[in-house]
Amino acid sequence: MSTPSKSVQSTPLNPRRRGIIIGASDGIGAALAHKLAKEGYTLALIARRNDKLNTICAEINSAEREARVFPYAHDVANYQEVPGLLRKIIAELGGLDLLIFMAGVNFPPGLTTYNFEGDRKMVEVNLIGAMAWLSPVAEMFQHAKAGQIVGISSVAGDRGRIGNPGYNTSKAGLTTYLEALRNRLTRHGVNVLTVKPGFVNTEMVKAAQGSTPFIISPEQAADDIYKAIRKRKQVIYTAPIWRWIMLIIQHVPSVIFRRMSF
Repeated sequence: MSTPSKSVQSTPLNPRRRGIIIGASDGIGAALAHKLAKEGYTLALIARRNDKLNTICAEINSAEREARVFPYAHDVANYQEVPGLLRKIIAELGGLDLLIFMAGVNFPPGLTTYNFEGDRKMVEVNLIGAMAWLSPVAEMFQHAKAGQIVGISSVAGDRGRIGNPGYNTSKAGLTTYLEALRNRLTRHGVNVLTVKPGFVNTEMVKAAQGSTPFIISPEQAADDIYKAIRKRKQVIYTAPIWRWIMLIIQHVPSVIFRRMSF
């Protein structure tokens, strides 16, 4: 693999924005890689599947005048790898301006069964995996007094529903963690964006139980996220209609909500 330093140079007259996307092998992550590369970012793409990463990088780089995206295979549950890999990526990119964490897994247990092993994996990847990456980047950005962090949470984290308690918990924890980082970092000039997608047409949506209303494409979600990054927003829902849906759901009294079957 050729390194970014050999392919793309950032100079005062030709500045490059540099980003990391964790969970970039398909879905919203892949769509964001295409979008950000087109907008001039040099990117490190991270996912478990090296073959998928190489395919995405080849697609994007063949469409650009110079190499813009580079693959790094990594399982976010291997927390001990993060410090060394982060240092390597920053050295090869020549710095870092943006980090997007969107790696996630979903193992719905069903309405009448329980699955601790699945719950454990969801928390390990969706929450602890995010903390392993966001914590050192937050510290670095705080010292630099610059940078943007984006975390992909979910509308599933806005209320504890009966269908998938472990997934709800992992996303609720991520939403709270991102809010805490935002409250720490805003005063240091660092923006933290929480993204709460509803149903997006990806492999993960196949695990959803029941209907999938207001489903959108990964490209639409990526466009919404990019606009929010540019505007330095703090929280967005995609599609935007979910903001109003979840506002209603959040205010349903518990005595009524616990009787609902979704």
